[in-house]
Amino acid sequence: MATDLNDLSAFVAVAQAGGFRDAARLGGVSASSLSGAVRRLEAKLGMRLLNRTTRSIAPTEAGARLLERLRPALGEVEAAIDIVNAFRDRPVGTLRLNVPGVAAHLVLPSIVPSFLKAYPDIRLEVIVEDSFVDVLAAGCDAGIRYDERLEQDMIAIPIGPRVQRFATAASPDYLKASGRPRHPRDLLKHACLRGQFSSGAMPPWEFERDGEVVRVDPTGPLVVRIGAAADLAVSSAVAGLGIVHIFEEWLRPHFDSGALEPVLKPWWQSFSGPFLYYPGRRHLPAPLRAFVDFIKA
Repeated sequence: MATDLNDLSAFVAVAQAGGFRDAARLGGVSASSLSGAVRRLEAKLGMRLLNRTTRSIAPTEAGARLLERLRPALGEVEAAIDIVNAFRDRPVGTLRLNVPGVAAHLVLPSIVPSFLKAYPDIRLEVIVEDSFVDVLAAGCDAGIRYDERLEQDMIAIPIGPRVQRFATAASPDYLKASGRPRHPRDLLKHACLRGQFSSGAMPPWEFERDGEVVRVDPTGPLVVRIGAAADLAVSSAVAGLGIVHIFEEWLRPHFDSGALEPVLKPWWQSFSGPFLYYPGRRHLPAPLRAFVDFIKA
């Protein structure tokens, strides 16, 4: 029984994305075309592969079994087709990266323009997500994350600065009106501009000096989504609303202009920089291989 490979690919895309709209967005196709492909596949196989509700889509038991076998098989098909790229003068195709907001803001701007100029036949798609995701399930070739959030069984190579710091800052007007903190615990008496993950978790501010680690959980008038709305927190600090605690590189232009002043600088905590990570398969798609080689170089 011949089955259309595109219909199989559509089923995998929808099952992995958990919905037709998300799968369509990731694949650059219409949701209706994906729906039609899945219906054709179910009709040909004579069984339902996806349980559909108004809120979610999930594989049936048969669909889960099929998905389990199809994912590696389709990966091998893509790898086989991609081998043709070795015969081109330049690699061709689409590279999809899943990155946190901080990487999109601080890491990629210094890399992407020169990479795309070097490889004009590659199309780069950047999906910004600060939550922990499975890059393959999200339809991406690779991701950028920090070491504590790397997925297991992945190859990781350094990308961007190798050492970074969290910096704390406030405007001169705020410090003149409210005083300058001398110890991290003094922040509990100040207006602090906080960040919150999409899960609702609000990480404490962490400081370190001479081996002593201090974590504080200050309050303030503004809470923003980490990554996505970090610029709002920084601009609010510039406006004198309170104290901000974020990547030093994010604040550097405002330090240079004098719009913000460093606070508690001897306590700023250093940490290792981000990594590009991807599945450890034998054959990488040509666009990803080009990007990896570019980063290593």
